[in-house]
Amino acid sequence: MEIEGEMTNYIIRRLLLTIPTLIGIITITFLLMYVVPGDPIRILMGQRGDPETIAMIRKQMGLDDPLPIQYFRFLTNVLRGDFGRSYATNRPVLSEILTRFPATLKLALASMLVASVIGLSAGIISATRQYSFFDYSSMVVALMGVSAPVFWVGLLLMWIFGYTLGWLPISGYGDISYLILPAITLGIRPAAYIARMTRSSFLEVLRQDYIRTARAKGLPERRVIYIHAMRNTLITVVTILGMELASLLSGAVLTETIFAWPGIGRLSVDAIIKRDHPMVQGTVLFTAIIFIFANLIVDISYAFLDPRIRYE
Repeated sequence: MEIEGEMTNYIIRRLLLTIPTLIGIITITFLLMYVVPGDPIRILMGQRGDPETIAMIRKQMGLDDPLPIQYFRFLTNVLRGDFGRSYATNRPVLSEILTRFPATLKLALASMLVASVIGLSAGIISATRQYSFFDYSSMVVALMGVSAPVFWVGLLLMWIFGYTLGWLPISGYGDISYLILPAITLGIRPAAYIARMTRSSFLEVLRQDYIRTARAKGLPERRVIYIHAMRNTLITVVTILGMELASLLSGAVLTETIFAWPGIGRLSVDAIIKRDHPMVQGTVLFTAIIFIFANLIVDISYAFLDPRIRYE
């Protein structure tokens, strides 16, 4: 009961701390939109927009109000869950984001599955077979995975498996075959990070006294590795998984653009090109909220992985 009370208090404190964090993000996002060059109304109207029509539309949208009034209106609307309306489609921004979010969620979960399976397997095998050929080769591949640009990996996979072999569709959104290439493209870099961190964490844990004691008691090596060592290793891995998943859920801009995947990342790119300020602000705020709650979930998960951790 005491541990549950500590955790409840910790969660409440963290949730309260998100309020000033969100207000700060809202403020910075609002101000950045006025630093970016280009008038969104003039861009939307094109060559046909005369000055009188542009001025009338700006007045209707409240864009000619003083900056503090616009900021206060924007802040109060966001706190009520109203992210405004898109300049391009005249639809609610939040509705547009939530429409695209399932596609991003599907891609993010598939990418994390690829990253987790490859990264954990390579890291554990490398640690248990330190200085072997597999250890050296997997770490070299992991280094290449971290260094390789995402767009280059995506284009290479499209050329090999889509264009040359014809096994998978090159781009678009549909059944699971459309998901494989973007999921692998997006999962390679997190897999490389997870493999390197898992290996280093596992090697550190395997040198601990309690691991030597478990082996001295005659416990099977498989039990020592997957029961005793794995739990403490996962504390580091969970941190990486949580932050990588938050990053993927916020929209993988390059991957979604390359594979024409209709997610949040592609939505934000289109909004930037069109100078759709409400949509850009909405995607940034939605991303910030995901990162904040991902951090909270990762911190809470520590207590379940290591009972020694307490929240004071």
